[in-house]
Amino acid sequence: MLAYWPWSLLAQPEPLPERILTAIPEAIVDNALSAWGSPSTVFSQEVRDAYIQALRDPHHAHAICEEYRAAATIDREHDMADRANRHRIICPILAIWSALGPLATWYVNEGGPIALLRVLCDDVQGSAIEAGHFFLKRLPN
Repeated sequence: MLAYWPWSLLAQPEPLPERILTAIPEAIVDNALSAWGSPSTVFSQEVRDAYIQALRDPHHAHAICEEYRAAATIDREHDMADRANRHRIICPILAIWSALGPLATWYVNEGGPIALLRVLCDDVQGSAIEAGHFFLKRLPN
């Protein structure tokens, strides 16, 4: 599960992940743009600089980490309660993911991401697309 290190690192108690984000924002952005399956040209230098500047800000770094902490704690509790109470998502769901990323292989034994979502949702459609992690930047409008 090393493919997406942010899930485990950024969910750690503060201040460690915040300190890493603010100390080496260039390394964080460079890793995301070079190792997650998207070409490094997906974002212009101006956009890259904006991401780097945002990661330097302790308040932004803390907010990012709090999102990952919630996903690892309270969000999971809410999901388990919804399952226990048989709550379902009734609106149509379109799920897309990168065919070049780990989701394309992680859940093969479970029938793939769509099968996992059907446990929770009444109407799910979708598929993997041939693009890296930042695929929305590469799709036509």
